[in-house]
Amino acid sequence: MGAISVGNGLWMLLFAENWYQNLPAGLEDTGPLNTHFVHDIGLVYCIAGLAAFYCAAQLHNCKAIHIGLALFTVGHGLIHIVEISVGLLPPSHWTIDFPLLFIPAILILAITPAVLKLQTKAAS
Repeated sequence: MGAISVGNGLWMLLFAENWYQNLPAGLEDTGPLNTHFVHDIGLVYCIAGLAAFYCAAQLHNCKAIHIGLALFTVGHGLIHIVEISVGLLPPSHWTIDFPLLFIPAILILAITPAVLKLQTKAAS
């Protein structure tokens, strides 16, 4: 997750137009390219990727960072679910968003109890 997030973030920061045109995620459904916005979110993806690397290296000391990473990942997925559900994104996004958005959110939610348990044991 760390490598994919950092890679995606760097692509967004360095080549925003290329990212917008070539990421197979139906980006044109979200509106026209806004390079500044792509750069802003690219920075967030870089930070999220670094946070994932930190959590992997510091399993007993990553509770707060893991929670922040989970809030971003799951929150991003929930925004897409709401937008698909109310018609702001076409139904094709259920399939488009599944591999790169919903699976990471499901995975981070799945490991959260274990991360929190590790933190509790480390504090004992």
